[in-house]
Amino acid sequence: MHDFLTKRVDNSPLILFRMLFGVLMAYQCFYYIYDGWVFRNFISPKFTFTHIGFEFLQPLPGNGMYFYFAIMGICALGVAFGWFYRISLALFLALWTSSYWMQKTNYNNHHYLIILVAVLLLFVPANTYACADVKRSGKRFSMPDWVRWLFISQMAIVYFYAAIAKLYPDWMNGTFSGIALGNYGKHYGIALLQQHWFHLCVAWFGLLFDFFIVPMLLWKRTRILAVIALFVFHTFNSVTLDIGIFPFFALSFVLFFFDPNDIRRVFFPKKPVLDARTIESETVGNTTILKYVIAPYLLLQLLLPLRHWLIKGDVLWTEEGHKLSWRMMLRERKGTAKFTVIDRKSGDTLEFDQDKELTKPQRKALATHPDMIWQMAQRIHSQFGEQGKDVAVYVKAEVSINRKPKKLLVDPNVDMALVKWDYFWHCPWILDAE
Repeated sequence: MHDFLTKRVDNSPLILFRMLFGVLMAYQCFYYIYDGWVFRNFISPKFTFTHIGFEFLQPLPGNGMYFYFAIMGICALGVAFGWFYRISLALFLALWTSSYWMQKTNYNNHHYLIILVAVLLLFVPANTYACADVKRSGKRFSMPDWVRWLFISQMAIVYFYAAIAKLYPDWMNGTFSGIALGNYGKHYGIALLQQHWFHLCVAWFGLLFDFFIVPMLLWKRTRILAVIALFVFHTFNSVTLDIGIFPFFALSFVLFFFDPNDIRRVFFPKKPVLDARTIESETVGNTTILKYVIAPYLLLQLLLPLRHWLIKGDVLWTEEGHKLSWRMMLRERKGTAKFTVIDRKSGDTLEFDQDKELTKPQRKALATHPDMIWQMAQRIHSQFGEQGKDVAVYVKAEVSINRKPKKLLVDPNVDMALVKWDYFWHCPWILDAE
């Protein structure tokens, strides 16, 4: 196994992946400015719902977040072209991760995946060819094969847990795909997207795709078929679902499944073929990184998506353990949340208008997520406290999943100003779905 993982192979897949990653990230950053995403999520709101524990991360005042994302986009271009690669990548990673923890009204799994890939790129030699840095450090044409398998493993983990998450009734009977595609079909008048048989086909194709795409890519005989399926699947998702750059990002991982020499011949035809002398001169004997960085990282990635099984309740309802688990595009959550504020001293009900405090996207997300409800209750308590009033905060939140009848999400008799958020286990004030 040691020899298998440490043997030297052509580094063309990694070099090309670095370029694609940098270009896609730059596009994402500048598009978020152009599209108004930065404005909607960081500038327009009075405050942002940070990930709990990261309240110290706050958006820059005024139009500062435009500059923030522009700098991040420039760093991404530095990654793509290899201009001070590790500095550019480290800055991009720090900025992207901070923006990720800074708000969760618009949460995307692929934002988390971008963090992981950026971390991996920090530990691999992706700046040794077709890179401005080689003028200082010199070219290298090979890499240890564990680099290739690292990215393959990351992709396998994402798709495997995405498939496991789909093993629930509303996915397998086409309910959710019917909701997602039906909305698009009605908007554009496409009758096919409103047919139940088509919803079933899409649901089962998606499930089987997630389970088998990586094995099919690994087997040479089915690799081309798998690439075609990957292209069709992600193109369809890109057209019908609002998932940003994820389809193109996912496609870029395919590079690691092909023979590195084939990637070299197609994309870097002038690059020298690896010979014994080159391999010997570029071989590095130290494999400490495999034992103490890569292995623990992959183990963590395997365990994190399982944590919701240790938490009481159905993650589909409670959302506890939902994040960092590759539970992607699984359900539609809609609901309402009404906050009642009572002065503890006088018993009077005090006025609180959440429409004045929150943007429309914030209100929509808040109503269906217990953590955001808790954060809002803490904020309300703090605001009235600044006015010299000690208040209790009660919440009536009713939620519907996949357009089923609404149910209470949190206990309306619990003072949300007093309860604590449990980072690792079930919060008892979140009600069961039954």
